[in-house]
Amino acid sequence: MLSPLLAVLAALANALASALQRKAAREESTTQNLRLRLVWHLLHRPVWLGGVLSLIAGFLLQAVALGSGPISEVQPLLTLDLPAALILSGFFFGSRLGRREWAASAVMAAGVAGLLLALGPGHGMSSSVSWTGWLIGGGINVLLIVAGVLWARRASGTRRAALLGVTTGCAFGLTAALIKAVTNTYSHGLAAVFTGWELWSMIAVGACAMFLLQSAMNAGGLLVTQPGLTMADPVIGILWGVLVFREEVRGGLFILLAVACAAAAGTAVMTLSRSPLLSDTSDGQEEAGRAGEGADGAARPEGTG
Repeated sequence: MLSPLLAVLAALANALASALQRKAAREESTTQNLRLRLVWHLLHRPVWLGGVLSLIAGFLLQAVALGSGPISEVQPLLTLDLPAALILSGFFFGSRLGRREWAASAVMAAGVAGLLLALGPGHGMSSSVSWTGWLIGGGINVLLIVAGVLWARRASGTRRAALLGVTTGCAFGLTAALIKAVTNTYSHGLAAVFTGWELWSMIAVGACAMFLLQSAMNAGGLLVTQPGLTMADPVIGILWGVLVFREEVRGGLFILLAVACAAAAGTAVMTLSRSPLLSDTSDGQEEAGRAGEGADGAARPEGTG
């Protein structure tokens, strides 16, 4: 039970980081998108640094979770950062979640839980992953990231933001696989961690994922980047877990049940991603207020609790 708990705590930390970084990134000009100058400007914003610290905390919690549990179990649980981000957005921007957000959040949580129960992921054999497995899996994953970046550079507006969201999810999925490899290397001693290729590859890919995340939020905010980011990460993680780390999952009818639960969670993600609480405009916040009033049946007078 330790691994799922740590994964949920990591999701909460990631949600806080997402809200803080969103607040900072939306104040930067989109002309800096996909440029290192964007990160330089963000470094001068305390709120962005607070988001980075929260992201580091989430990373450490995720690392411990991956050290004690299978990647195909941890990564799906991290998707719970989306409803958590909505709740935090309501807190930061003075809006309230309506019935749609609460219902979709419940469906998403149930879908993720059902997916994990259906798959029943077990520990794999990360210590025996061959160089061939790393080269093929890592090569395909990197090609997906490069293709996403090149495609995004040719796009603009919300399309660019959506493409960068999916690409960022692919990068975080690869980062999770490398974190899993580092935790396995740690069993051979701390010296093995710093002398192995896994740690430095993880740092490089993690930095790339962070850069893509800032560019994605700068291009269009969470409203269009979150669906691809939320769904790509666990898909890549499960593929790594099953195909490369050889983690055991149930087959037969359980696969159909897992697909149904994943579809329910994906539908909930799409519903939540359309929430006005994720909008980066004042109009979106006003719409969130009207949605909250409609959900409760009537507007609350000012000054009431």
